[in-house]
Amino acid sequence: MKSNRLLASLSRTDRRKLMAAGDTVDLRDGDILWEAQSRMRYAYFPLEGFISQLIPVAARKNLELALVGNEGMIGMPLALGVNSSILQALVQGPGEALRIGVASFRRELKQLPALRQRLSSYIYVLHAQLALTAACIRFHSLDLRLACWLLMTHDRAGLGSFHLTHEFLAQMLGVRRVGITNAAGALQKRNLLSYTRGEITILDRYGLEKASCRCYRASRDAYESVLG
Repeated sequence: MKSNRLLASLSRTDRRKLMAAGDTVDLRDGDILWEAQSRMRYAYFPLEGFISQLIPVAARKNLELALVGNEGMIGMPLALGVNSSILQALVQGPGEALRIGVASFRRELKQLPALRQRLSSYIYVLHAQLALTAACIRFHSLDLRLACWLLMTHDRAGLGSFHLTHEFLAQMLGVRRVGITNAAGALQKRNLLSYTRGEITILDRYGLEKASCRCYRASRDAYESVLG
């Protein structure tokens, strides 16, 4: 069943009121919800699929800082009274989302204390996850980071397989394509995953967790301890 964990944590009355303020839309792979530094028109609560939040680092190059699925929302600056984001929002995994216009979202935020509380908690979790990402990029090897990123994608995809090219993975992780080829090849040799023509299948979830850095578990623990 398609759902969003933040929405599901609200009372039935609050959830219906919030959903009535927006509409359900299909997000397609590759859709850009907004560019970095541009004005945001909507807040999104993914019901399925997943969205990358990327920071521009050079001409035509972006680095992924966060990956959001049905555990969260896209457009958190709006909850803080800010109309733009320094991050680009790019759909990686297609699916449905609840989309709410800025004015409607802020109106409901004022009228629903439970929503304000949940989003305040989610802001803390995002802050923790961004801090972990920064430390991971600086201190952990590519093979550990790749395993971590694949686990996060697997969590949000809801499927054992998903399509990602080496070129795309290299862009997300801010490395050369050959680095991804070597790291993915090492994981494949350990029978943790299979990779054919951009199609990645997780073969051994437990083994992949053991092959990843501690950032994956720390990120999940941060969410569970605050939002449950």
